[in-house]
Order: sequence, then structure tokens, then C-alpha cells
Amino acid sequence: MTTRLMKQMGLTFALVAGSISTAMAATSNDFVDNAAEGGITEVEAGKLALEKSSSADVKTFAQHMVTDHTKANHELMALAKKLDIEVPDDAALTDKAKKAILEMRDESFDKAYANNQVAAHEKTVELFKKEAASSDNAELKAFATETLPTLEAHLKMAKELQSKYAK
Repeated sequence: MTTRLMKQMGLTFALVAGSISTAMAATSNDFVDNAAEGGITEVEAGKLALEKSSSADVKTFAQHMVTDHTKANHELMALAKKLDIEVPDDAALTDKAKKAILEMRDESFDKAYANNQVAAHEKTVELFKKEAASSDNAELKAFATETLPTLEAHLKMAKELQSKYAK
């Protein structure tokens, strides 16, 4: 296996693993834990894309991810605190996300990032749809419902990037 392929697989694993656990939420606490972990991973992946990509459209998308997921993360943390739901330590989640995202070669980064953003957002949209439809907590249900359109827009943008960089 080439180093480049191993690095691509590493980033794929990091982003998809975070979002797969996100899709499995069963309780309000699970939803908060998984949404927080996924959100922080999105911010860290976006920061990496801002640093590594040389493509203006990838950087624009990455900045959307950093801005939108930072805002959603703050809202989720405030809501979790209000509902007395313990959230994993922000610094620990950030460290976990950074450790999971491997360095990649610049020429393959845009394609790998676009592919991973599609996979991550498909899982996250699934998580938020499930929470919006069946949450046992009205405030978390409202948060999921309000956040879902933004996540669906992210998925649409990620698919556009994916089709552009599929070459």
C-alpha cells in the first residue's frame, strides 16, 4: 500500500468513524455526545482543509464548515448544559479529532476531503433526522429540526465538490 493511499484511508476512517458513531444515537445523551464529537471533527477537518487545500471552492466550503459547525457546537453545548446533560470535554474532543485526522499529500487532499464530507454529512443528516422525528426531549428535537436544513445544505455542497474532484 502506498503512503498516499494509507493517508487517504486514515482520513476516511477518521471522518467516517466519527460520523458512524453519530448515526447510532439512541438517547438524548447519545445524541448530544455524538453530535458534539461530529461537530468538533467537522471544525477540525475544515481547519485542515483551509490549511492544506489550494482550491478556492474547497476553502470556501471548509470555511462554511468551520463557521456553521462552530455555531451549532456552541448552541448544542449551551442546550446540553441547560438540560444537565454531561458533554465530553471540548479540549479532549478536539485532541481526539486532531489525532484522528492524518496528514495528506496536497494533490490528493481535495478529493479525499470532498468524499469524506459527503460520507460524514450523510451520517449526520441521518442522526439529526432521527432526533428530529423521535427525540424524547422537546428542546433537543427543536435543535435537531432547526439544524437539519443547514446540514442538508452542507451535504448538497459536499456532493457538488465530490463530483468536481472525482476525476
